[in-house]
Amino acid sequence: MYLLQRSRGGCCVARWAIVSFLLVVGTVGAQEFSLESVGARSGFAVGGKGTADFLQAEAFADCNFPWRSESDSGWWLQPKLNISLGWLGGNGVNSVIGTVGPALVLGHARFPLSLEGGMSPTLLGRYEFGSTSYGEPVQFTSYLGLNLDFTRHLRLGYRFQHMSNAGLSHYNPGLNINMVALSYVF
Repeated sequence: MYLLQRSRGGCCVARWAIVSFLLVVGTVGAQEFSLESVGARSGFAVGGKGTADFLQAEAFADCNFPWRSESDSGWWLQPKLNISLGWLGGNGVNSVIGTVGPALVLGHARFPLSLEGGMSPTLLGRYEFGSTSYGEPVQFTSYLGLNLDFTRHLRLGYRFQHMSNAGLSHYNPGLNINMVALSYVF
């Protein structure tokens, strides 16, 4: 009820969470909803006052939604669900960080590179890191990245991600991180 009693922005967070949950529950029973890859990501903060020493590391899983669009020329578009759990540290403080959210991947059948972008509601175990406060435990992480499938089962990825609370709190410094990932593709 906390999110529903917050400001108008808080209601938007609650609606986003409910819609995301219903989409996931509605597709879990679908025959083609499948685990696509698992891996680990790590990165460091760039820019932003007071965020120079922030680091993040996490384990993740990507699941394909049953809908996929393919063209005759070989281009494909795959929606998926990203789930991650990890560690965020900065200014001598450590926190658990977790995300769940949708993503879109654009690729070509004859090219090992793909473009991926997504947005995930994010929960922090702590939101105050010394003199840096992110205002709330509820954050949002958006990202854009590239994936290179260098073997049938191994993928190297890079993404630039931004985390902020989307104005739910008057403290909203945001955090930009360069992340590198290694994953096993099923």
